[in-house]
Amino acid sequence: MAGKLYIVPTPIGNLGDFTPRAIEILRQADCILAEDTRTSGVLMKHFGIETHMQSHHKFNEHDTLPALMTRLQGGETIALVSDAGTPAISDPGFLISRECRRLGIEVETLPGATAFVPALVNSGLPCDRFCFEGFLPQKKGRATRLAQLADEQRTMIFYESPMRLAKTLKQLAEQMGGDRQASVSREISKLHNSTHNGTLDELVQYFTDNEPRGEIVIVVEGKAPAENVKIDKYAHFKNQNKTDML
Repeated sequence: MAGKLYIVPTPIGNLGDFTPRAIEILRQADCILAEDTRTSGVLMKHFGIETHMQSHHKFNEHDTLPALMTRLQGGETIALVSDAGTPAISDPGFLISRECRRLGIEVETLPGATAFVPALVNSGLPCDRFCFEGFLPQKKGRATRLAQLADEQRTMIFYESPMRLAKTLKQLAEQMGGDRQASVSREISKLHNSTHNGTLDELVQYFTDNEPRGEIVIVVEGKAPAENVKIDKYAHFKNQNKTDML
């Protein structure tokens, strides 16, 4: 009988956000796949989780995948965690999940912490329709992607490092207009968490003057939809007929 893969979100800051069910699954698993065993080791020690951990990250996931599939097909229960948040959201996880689905191995993803949801709600921007862009390309394809997003009408969500934040905000302002509303959330759920709202131009100025630290989520207002003007292509002939009848 095949085993099962659990994808387990871990706290993005406050350890109180870790669910009892997630802790129990990690304790009972045969193995925990961790993006960085040193980072995850601190979390496991705090909660008394002694399950064996194995390194699983973007640089080795292709190489380790066949052996992991063999273990899962042999009946093992494996849990996957990332350094913080939900695996596969800008972190490793998609590859092993897809392979499990292909081979008919059960996958269960637990609900839990992820940075973009609280950042989106905190922003005060529309939450009914949004697109998650994660990290923009650092070099190749960056300008093209920004140009494509200039006409996006849904609220947009980006992850960014503090070192590139001011530059990215400036590029967003250049492509979308400096008066576009946006927010920047940092260190979500941690002691010094904050959210700054304003236009892109205002945020560029603020974060140029105030060097940011910590994990960053940018939320940007979508482009306002153009007015829908219905054009009657037969209007000219209708008007002409009315004239002829006079």
